[in-house]
Parts: sequence; structure tokens; C-alpha cells
Amino acid sequence: MTMELLLFSIALSLAGAFSSLVLRRFETAAKFTATLFGASAALLALGAGFLGIFGLPDTLSFATPFSFASLSLLINPLSGLLIVVINLLALVAWLYGIGYLREYTGKGIGVLGLFMNLFIASMNLVVAADNVFWFLIFFEIMSLASYFLVIFDQKKASIKAGFLYLIMAHVGFFLIMIAFFVMSTFTGSFDFASFRETDFGKSAASLVFVLCFLGFGIKAGMVPLHSWLPKAHPAAPSHVSALMSGAMIKIGIFGILKVGLELLAGSGVELWWGIIVLIMGACSAVLGIAYALAESDIKRLLAYCSVENIGIIFMGVGITFVGVALQMPVIATLGLLAALFHLVNHALFKGLLFLGTGAVIHRTHTRDMGKLGGLVRTMPLTAFCFLIGSLAIAAVPPLNGFASEWFTFQSLISAALASSGIIKAVAAFALVALAITGGLAVLCFVKAFGVSFLGTARSEAAFKATEVPLSMKLPLVLLAVCCVCMGVGAPWVVPVVEGIAASVLIAPGIEAAAGMTLVNPDVGGAISTPLVAVLIVALVALPFLLRAVLARGRQATDSTKEPWACGYVPNTEMPMIAASFAAPAHMFLKPVYVVQAFLAAQQSTFHRLFKSTVKSAEKIEPLPDRYLVDSVTNFTTWLGRKAQAIEGGNVRVYLTYIILALIVLLIITALVGVGGAL
Repeated sequence: MTMELLLFSIALSLAGAFSSLVLRRFETAAKFTATLFGASAALLALGAGFLGIFGLPDTLSFATPFSFASLSLLINPLSGLLIVVINLLALVAWLYGIGYLREYTGKGIGVLGLFMNLFIASMNLVVAADNVFWFLIFFEIMSLASYFLVIFDQKKASIKAGFLYLIMAHVGFFLIMIAFFVMSTFTGSFDFASFRETDFGKSAASLVFVLCFLGFGIKAGMVPLHSWLPKAHPAAPSHVSALMSGAMIKIGIFGILKVGLELLAGSGVELWWGIIVLIMGACSAVLGIAYALAESDIKRLLAYCSVENIGIIFMGVGITFVGVALQMPVIATLGLLAALFHLVNHALFKGLLFLGTGAVIHRTHTRDMGKLGGLVRTMPLTAFCFLIGSLAIAAVPPLNGFASEWFTFQSLISAALASSGIIKAVAAFALVALAITGGLAVLCFVKAFGVSFLGTARSEAAFKATEVPLSMKLPLVLLAVCCVCMGVGAPWVVPVVEGIAASVLIAPGIEAAAGMTLVNPDVGGAISTPLVAVLIVALVALPFLLRAVLARGRQATDSTKEPWACGYVPNTEMPMIAASFAAPAHMFLKPVYVVQAFLAAQQSTFHRLFKSTVKSAEKIEPLPDRYLVDSVTNFTTWLGRKAQAIEGGNVRVYLTYIILALIVLLIITALVGVGGAL
């Protein structure tokens, strides 16, 4: 039943893609057809994902025209979790697009529907593929479909961003392909099932892991392979950005887990794998949020925050590898629980933030936070949902970002206390990095929300903004509710995620939740997110209650009066804007931004080098034609022109040619006869 639902979902996605393309000249019909098929496909795939999480693994394999590669699919708890994440975001993106895509009328909505359906279907197939050949095929379709979505606006910036993304995606694809081909040479098969049972040896296994870590790390957007991400995500339409940030980059995490813990299971996990992943995760988290803090473009800010959160997920993955290498199943399961829980939570609050940003751009037509402000009065529901997402991504309790980061902290503490030497040092380094990341994240989203939604409007577009249509508000509310429920209800969600982690590691459960309390079973840390929620609600309500009691019987003050501004008349230049808000942090983190500027300059150098290479290739390309084909063509033309000289148009001349030809043939015949007689 699980596999049938997924295949039916893929069929609907393909039908939606084809129908959208056929109806591309009738954009309204194309939009609703793509949405109907796409949303229906997402619902079916959600069912398949949940069955994969709670049911038994389901497989499917059948022959294809390629004798060396049968189409093998596998849905287990890990792939089921990714399918749920992908299709939950796909569902809200389709609903959101009903209103959002009105702005793209006349720009090829039918083509957008084609590539969105292909993009979502290919992501589902990538996480379900159980064969090298088909995994790479689906991975390439996913990259190409998302490339066309990135450049959909056809603006210079989006085309440049799409080009960089395409190059980086194919570098990653090439590394992954080499790794899989190395494993195939050992097994003589392209099926993942044969990889799971093979001991590749330490050297080959380490080579495969490094190649896959780099290849999938590019897709995930980890530092220093993240350069494409802050350019591609802002260039794409906002609901596509939500899919890319919330779902696609998680396939990079999925790939590293699948290779390191599943396909290389027969070879064992090396300790240094976990150390590398942990260090890279810590660096990605700190640098990602530091770069986000300096941004005034709200979509680039969110893109850099994806780099940060990928770093946090990598910390959990690193602890998992360390725990497996040191044969500490409790720490390994705790780390994987933290990674998978944050993977889901990041998809929810980052999807919410990108869709909220899309609503702001839809009404104001600007991504510059310096031109926003005051939107809490004109777009109250969007502002409230964006606030929920901001609190969640900043790990403010009791929301979902806090719950998963709490487990990340606990896994790092357990690793530091249970080991010695380099592991203790690296875990302590990661703990400090995660603490710094948390502080900068709060500052970053105080800036993002405060500058964009509070204060007074700093442009006419912001002043005249109105709330978005219902089709755009419903996805925001749905994701905001999910962020609250996944945080407050974490004690009931964690056992499910823990079960997925245990199934991946083939380890017993660790009981990370007891009643209404989240628990670290290794060192005994505990917290109750429902209780924290009750206390926060009480603390927030208390001042309003006291005000109501104390103000009873008193005359209310006039709330319409202008605020006092030290004797000056308030104006739009007084509130802090994005640049001034981040100035102190920018000064403190100046060395980090110097490195960023240097790397950006290298990207420009790369573009110039590439263009120079293309021009050189354009000069080299015609050389074979010039010296081979053109030479033959020129000789034939010369010969034809000489032959034209014997044509006089006189019949008597032509008869003379015939007589001479006959005489020559007779002479040749006579000579041949004489030669034969001799």
C-alpha cells in the first residue's frame, strides 16, 4: 500500500506537469490544473510517508530497458520522514501559489507548473531510490527542475544565480557519482542492497564518505560550499524558495546519513568522520547566522539562516557518527534524534518565513528591509505568523526550534562528558559555537521582524500595503500552528522521531520523553515544554491583567497622541533600519565579513575565468571545419567552376565531346585487349 500511494502520487505529478505545459497559453487554467494535480499528489505522498514511518519497510523492483539497472525503490522510516517533509511543504506551496502567482501572469505560469511538479516528484523519487543509476537520474532531474525555477523571473540576477547553482549542483553530482561507482566496482552491482552487505575496507569506505560528504554537502549548503544558496534562494519565487530551503537541501542531509550509516554499514564508521562533520557543522552555524545578521535583503537573510540551521543539523549528525564509532548507542541515538527533529522543525519554520516574506514582497514589491516598516498594522496576520516563525528559528521556548536545539545541546554535553581527548575538545567547541549561534539568531530576527513589521512605514508601498488573499494566509496559519504544536507537543512527537533514529542505527530506544517532559537519558537533563508554554502565557497575560485591575475607575489616556521623541517631531528616519541595527555586531565580526568579501571576489574571478574559457572554446571549435571540411568544400567549388568553362551551350561542341570520349574509350579497350593477349 505504501509504495502504491507513492507511485500514484508520482503519476499525478507527471499528469500535472504535462497538463500545465499543454495549457500554458491559458494561464489561469494551467495554474489551477497544476495546483489540483500537485496538491493531490502531495496528499497521497504524505500518506505514503506516514505509512513508511509507522509501518514496515516497503520495496519495489522491476526491470527497465537498461539491463544493468532495475528500478528499485525503498520506503523505510528515514525515507518516509523525508517524504512527509517534502510533501507537507509542497502542499502548502501549491495552496499559497493560487494567490501568489497572480503576480506572474503573463510570465509563463504553465511552465512554472511543469517544473514545480517535476521538482517535487523527483525529490520524492530521490529519497526512495534504491539503485545507483536511478538515484543519479532522479537527482539530476531534481537539480535541473530547480534550476529552471530559480531562473524563472529571467532577470539578470536570477540567471547569474541559476548559473552558479547549476555549476555547484553538477560538481556535487560528479562527486557523488564517483563515490557510487567506487562502491559498484567492489560489488559488481548498482543496487544499494549489495552495498549494505559489503565490507569496502577502511580506505575505500573513507574515500566514499569524503566524496559523498562534499557532494551532498554542496546540496545541503554547508560552509564553505554554500555560495550558491544565498543567491539561488532569493532569486526563485518565494514558494519555490520555501521548497528549496525547507525540503531540497535536506536531501543533502539524507544522503550523508544514508551513505554513512546505511550503505557503508558493512565497513564500519570511522571516528574522524564524526569529528569532521561536527566541526563543519559548528562553522556553518556560526558563519551562516553571522552573514545573515549583516543582510538588509530579507530573502538573503533567510537564505543564510538556512546555512546556519544546516550547521546545527550537522552537529547532531556528527555526534551520531562519533557515538557509532565509539560504540555508544545512547549518544548516537540522541545525536540522530536531535538532527532529524531539527530537520523537520527547520522545514516548518523556514517554510513559514519564506512564505511570509513572499506575502510582504507580494504587497510591497521590495525585499529591502530599509523600505518596509509598519506592516504589523496593515498586514497583521502575516506579521503574527512571521513572528511565530522568527521565535521558532531563534530557538525561543516553547516553540519547535527550541525543542530540537535543546536535544542538540544535550547530545553535545553527553559526548563531552562521556569521552576524552579530542572528542571532548571538539564537543566543547561545538557547544560554544551553538551558544553563540543562538544569541546571534535572536539578534538577527529581532532585526528582521522589528525593522520589517514594527515602527512606521518607510516607503509609500509599505504604507499602502494590505493583507494578502485567503489562499496565501491559510498556508501561513497552518505552518505557524505546526511550529507551536511541534514545540509544545514535543514530548509526544519525540518518541516518533526517536523510533526513526533507532531504526536507522538498528539500536534500542532511549526513552527521550517521559510524560510531558523531554529527557536526556544519558546525563539526566530534563525540561517540560508544555509547562514552559503555560508559564510563558501566564507571564505575558499577567501585565495585562494587572493593568486592567489598576486602571479600574481611572480615566483612560488618549492613545492617539504622538510618542515623545526627546523634543523632536517623530519621522521615518528615527527608527533603526537593518544596517544600523546590525552595525555593532558587524564591527565585532568584521574578520568574518572580510573572508566573505574575499570569497565573493573569487566567485567573480571564477565567472570571468569561465567566460574566458568559453571564448577560447568558441575560437577552437571551428578549427576542424576550417582545415578539414572547408578545404574539401573549397576544392570541390574550384573544380566545379573549372568544369563550367567547358560548357559553351553549343550542340556541335557537345557532339565533339561525345565523339572524343568514344575514341578514348575505344583506345582504352584496345589496349586492355592487347595486354590480355600478351
